[in-house]
Amino acid sequence: MKIDSKDFRVRPGKKVKLSKWPTSMDHLVMSDDEYRDLLKKHVAELSSLQQLHYASHRYALLLIFQGMDGAGKDGAIRHVMSGVNPEGCEVFSFKQPSAEELDHDFLWRSTCRLPERGRIGIFNRSYYEDVLVVRVHPELLRSQGLPEELRDEKTVWEGRYRSIVDMEKHLHRNGTRIVKIFLHLSQKEQRKRFLARIDEPDKNWKFSLADIHERKYWKQYMQVYEECLRATNTPHAPWYVVPADGKESARLIVSRIVLDALEELKMAWPRATPKRRAELQSIRKHLAA
Repeated sequence: MKIDSKDFRVRPGKKVKLSKWPTSMDHLVMSDDEYRDLLKKHVAELSSLQQLHYASHRYALLLIFQGMDGAGKDGAIRHVMSGVNPEGCEVFSFKQPSAEELDHDFLWRSTCRLPERGRIGIFNRSYYEDVLVVRVHPELLRSQGLPEELRDEKTVWEGRYRSIVDMEKHLHRNGTRIVKIFLHLSQKEQRKRFLARIDEPDKNWKFSLADIHERKYWKQYMQVYEECLRATNTPHAPWYVVPADGKESARLIVSRIVLDALEELKMAWPRATPKRRAELQSIRKHLAA
């Protein structure tokens, strides 16, 4: 089965209307065995590329996952990255900011977690929460301690978009490649998953009343996501809208996107210098003796 990641990439400069993007991919539905075989193949390829990425030590790769509650961010990260060496990958989940984090600019806490060269960094939610959740709930903006003139809702969001774009452009110029994935879930599927969290004892821990509270703002969230995707989608830090109603198809699409991002780096294994080869031959003779 051929999955083209470009089919899910948002075109720069274009308006985004999420109602026109699918939340499911019926043509990707396959048997359980076919799904497992293809995901296993993707995971194996990803493992090899991650080792090359770590050895070449030239770029950093940052993967950002955003989506509504229940969209499958945790599951996608867990399944797609299951074959990656933990030494070369770190996952950070950004929850409600702490008092220390609120005393800094909104990009500070994520900047501290950026991946090093040769590594893959994964943000499960990110600095984008400050133009999504905070925009839906402007009372959060008022609690961030900013001077009154800096929290004018007529200008603050465009300013934050600009800060994000400038920061991502800076990272790109300095060797960090950024891939941003929005897991596009339908409200109907979210309801189904929430009910499963209630009905299945081993999923009870995932559910909270806050999840239900946020469902009331579904329309507002879709509007701010559309504006955010349009304003922060660039050639050097693209957004991908991945249909998330089917967990299996979403994981296959995400794995293909990550594979393509690594393949585009055109990495190569470090070549030994003549001095290093001579040193290795000396070691070989020593071991043989």
